[in-house]
Amino acid sequence: MKKITCIAVDDEPLALGLIVGYINKTPFLELCGQFDNPIDAMEFMEDHPVQLLFLDIQMPDLTGVEFARILEKNSKIIFTTAFDKYAVEGFKLEALDYLLKPISYEVFLNSAKRAKKHFQSIFSANLDIEKDIDVNSDYLFVRADYQVKRVNFNEILYIEGLKDYVKLYLDTSAKPIVFHSTMKSVETKLPKDHFMRIHRSYIVNLEKIKTIERNRILFGSERIPISKQYKEVFDEFVKKKFL
Repeated sequence: MKKITCIAVDDEPLALGLIVGYINKTPFLELCGQFDNPIDAMEFMEDHPVQLLFLDIQMPDLTGVEFARILEKNSKIIFTTAFDKYAVEGFKLEALDYLLKPISYEVFLNSAKRAKKHFQSIFSANLDIEKDIDVNSDYLFVRADYQVKRVNFNEILYIEGLKDYVKLYLDTSAKPIVFHSTMKSVETKLPKDHFMRIHRSYIVNLEKIKTIERNRILFGSERIPISKQYKEVFDEFVKKKFL
């Protein structure tokens, strides 16, 4: 299993610096960002999903509890706070842990290890599902939002890779399915006569292409770039279909 991607959110500079320092010295954690308010953290996570948040509770504009309520369920939370009165609410939100300040590294590490066990169990479950997938079928299963969802190949418009996460964009839903995996793993499960890698971060369903604009494929208002690395193969595909 790769490192757990995480961010720290706290409006107190000293408290934020302490948690950031703890993350950086923990071998199985990867710091992706640090924020002094949940608004900036929320904006960051729209394009950079992370697995774990170390989240303070009492912050201006939007509290940690309020922020937790609107988070994607793929991300888990460890609350860090100076007040124990929010503990019950924290665990109602399925937080992995609730740490009271001041937080020692020993306490932090034990909590981080608990998070590691959680993500290892999910990773193992995903591997089991991947092993059971029939590559000759017309669908695949993905684990997202604590559910196993069936996705038909003919529903997929394109696929976007974001570090250890993958987004499936469907023509049947306005919201993509986000799940923990890699582009390489997903690519091995797709039929090569219908899907093509056109960019390090994108795979497209060839059957869904309607408009090509210069070095981009248009899916509605979204423009998917075709990189130089994959352009020659893609151009060959287009030539075969050209009138």
